[in-house]
Amino acid sequence: MTFSPDEVPAIHPDTPFMPLPDRLRALASAQPTARAIQDPDRALTYAELDAQMDRVAAALQRDGVLPGQAVAVCAASCVDYVVLFLGALRAGVVVAPLAPSVTPDTLGAMLRDAQAQHLWVDASTQALVPAAHGVPQVSLLADLGNWMMAPEGSQPQPVAIAPEAPFNIIYSSGTTGTPKGIVQSHGMRWTHVRRGLAYGYGPGSRALLSTPLYSNTTLVVFFPTLAFGGAVVLMPKFDARNYLQLAQQHAITHTMLVPVQYQRLMAVPDFDAFDLSAFQMKFCTSAPFSAALKAEVLRRWPGGLVEFYGMTEGGGTCLLNAHEHPDKLHTVGKPAEGHDIRLIDEDGHELNRDANPDAVGEVVGEIVGHSPGMMTGYHNQPDKTREAEWFDATGKRFIRTGDVGRFDADGFLMLMDRRKDMIISGGFNVYPSDLEAQFRQHPAVQDVAVVGMPSVQWGETPVAFVVLHATVNAAENVTADSLRDWFNARAGKTQRVAAVHVVGELPRSAIGKVLKRELRDSLAGEAAQTSSN
Repeated sequence: MTFSPDEVPAIHPDTPFMPLPDRLRALASAQPTARAIQDPDRALTYAELDAQMDRVAAALQRDGVLPGQAVAVCAASCVDYVVLFLGALRAGVVVAPLAPSVTPDTLGAMLRDAQAQHLWVDASTQALVPAAHGVPQVSLLADLGNWMMAPEGSQPQPVAIAPEAPFNIIYSSGTTGTPKGIVQSHGMRWTHVRRGLAYGYGPGSRALLSTPLYSNTTLVVFFPTLAFGGAVVLMPKFDARNYLQLAQQHAITHTMLVPVQYQRLMAVPDFDAFDLSAFQMKFCTSAPFSAALKAEVLRRWPGGLVEFYGMTEGGGTCLLNAHEHPDKLHTVGKPAEGHDIRLIDEDGHELNRDANPDAVGEVVGEIVGHSPGMMTGYHNQPDKTREAEWFDATGKRFIRTGDVGRFDADGFLMLMDRRKDMIISGGFNVYPSDLEAQFRQHPAVQDVAVVGMPSVQWGETPVAFVVLHATVNAAENVTADSLRDWFNARAGKTQRVAAVHVVGELPRSAIGKVLKRELRDSLAGEAAQTSSN
């Protein structure tokens, strides 16, 4: 397929599936000199990006990496990262983007699970490389800037990519064991692209992204921006003032931020002095977004504001177009078009909110969702996949969120609590059970519970309550501070606890369940007492 230099191929609601690498090839033909991607050090046009994707794809084929096999990237966001990711996709290879903050043991576990053939790192992640030496199938450890791409002008062998073919594996966070790898297909990513029709993406779009490329939070804006012919500006490390300067400099039109970043931006003393008038749409996801903060963003920042509620696993997504519904800022919006969101009870029975019109807003249950874009499953973990699925009476497949919520009379979803007590710190999921398992490896720890507490810096931060073995004596010098330091030395950056509290016992229900709400309330009470003194 060829295109005239001035023609940009359009995307419509009924546009058939097109693999992203093919879409970028078409854009390179239609707008070769248009800027596609840039970081603080370099930039590529669509023609240059397309050519480098070819070189990566050809090199992977040279190295014997087959379609359907995986490669891993563990690095900071940059142009090279993008080239490697997209070039691998052109070869039909699956990409596993890994968090640089993971521990070496966790990195090795993820590489083994993905059966990654290559691992790409950069200067910031070189220290993790020794953990990969024990993974037999990793055939190459390469610095992003020094890996031997195929020569300029190289053309890879064409690879036919079906909608169900795996696109990437996004790993959940964890400090012990093997994190769950969420397999997303090319068809799922194409669904995300077509969703961009509602948000004004086009050849003139300029997206500023400061969240990392290993996060689905970033990718749901990154891929649509490129697919519609826009430009992506990467910010490897978020800084509120630098973000505002870049937004003004590049006349940014779209962005994705997590709530704690919006909070930090609103706190910049001269925020209102920056020219942000080019903004068309701002997005937010990954953590609770307070109604007050949404209102402030709407009041002070031009352009629309959309909150996504959903999971990397897919399932149903709710959308709150906050600029259109200023009276619904306490909600996460309505199910997106074509998405089916339902509530179930603890036994997995569906709760029909329409059965009793007088009870609308009172029906509370776990949120499950179905959509055109859902994960294939957890990589190599069929049992975990089955645990995440729920089927209705007709056999329709849903993904369980683990969140508890209710719908108001207008069909807007309100979140009540996180059923699994997941902590969202800086926009990233932290699972208390993972942290608790690590704590229990300490010989002095008899029992432990980890809860999330409010944090000005991170939104939430993990705090541990520890019960020591009765045999521990003063001579062993086991203190709250020493336990915190011991744990944080072994944890990934995003899993580190802010504090440890040594307690005599954990509060439990009659059936033995730890009452984490009581632990959170006790800390909140202490904080309130301290502030009043």
